[in-house]
Amino acid sequence: MRKWLQILAFLAMLPAFLVLVVLALVGYVVHGLALNAAVWMSWCPRGRYVLLVYSDSPIWHDYIQGRLIPRLPPGTVLLNWSERRKWRWHSLPVRLARFFGGSREFNPLVVVFRPFRWGRAFRFWQAFKDRKRGDGRTLAKVESDLFAYLDRSHPSANDRATDDGVADDLAGSDAPDGR
Repeated sequence: MRKWLQILAFLAMLPAFLVLVVLALVGYVVHGLALNAAVWMSWCPRGRYVLLVYSDSPIWHDYIQGRLIPRLPPGTVLLNWSERRKWRWHSLPVRLARFFGGSREFNPLVVVFRPFRWGRAFRFWQAFKDRKRGDGRTLAKVESDLFAYLDRSHPSANDRATDDGVADDLAGSDAPDGR
């Protein structure tokens, strides 16, 4: 008899649980759509399509500074995780980094936005871990996928930025000049 009561209680609570799960998923999708729409309306018209999150880790800092950043399009928004204490938690770049990066293996991360499409994240964390162990294939693949996607989605961005053409946002400002 007691087991039947437990089963009945579980069955009675199951619809409420499913409603909560659906509401959480809807909330996640609405939050993501709002963030993407903010990028489409505020960044894309100004030529900003890329967000790069990285840190001063000796594993990847020099590689990112010397090889990735110079090849990213002008207007790329940079967030240095090592300087996150300076970030404004409510700024668009920080909210995008948290949404697309999640809480694990999010750094380094590049997110590419296209108007009316969900942002696409390229995660470099595992690739750099593999490279540290002597296997650079994963890093080459992620990097190749990133730049192939950039070339397909933003053909006008073929002239890669120089260091002075990249917006170093540090999540402090959403001003038009990126500073």
